Amino acid sequence: MVHATRTFSSFAVDDIDAATRFYQDTLGLKVSVEAEGGPIWVHGSEGHDTLVYPKRDHVPATFTVLNLFVDDLNTAVDELTASGVAFERYEGIDTDDRGIFHAEGHSVAWFTDPAGNVVAVGQQQ
Repeated sequence: MVHATRTFSSFAVDDIDAATRFYQDTLGLKVSVEAEGGPIWVHGSEGHDTLVYPKRDHVPATFTVLNLFVDDLNTAVDELTASGVAFERYEGIDTDDRGIFHAEGHSVAWFTDPAGNVVAVGQQQ
């Protein structure tokens, strides 16, 4: 059995500088730079950090790589839209006119980072 002392997730991007600007400036998350041109840590709440690393032959993930839960999804969607973030709409998933999917107990909206990876912003009800 593995006795992990820490767990975290990670995903790749094709441009670490663009990712740093996006996660730090556009999304307003705390970002730590490991080394110039190297990986960055995107810091979430309660010590939930995500390692974002550069990969030359990066192919965007076709699934959600990062979920951000907020207290007010409508405000978050409005602020992100005003920042130039475009929300995704997927075939077979009914969303409102702002791109928000409403389900029992939660709502969520999806967008992509500069590398094309899918990120979600959601709210639990």
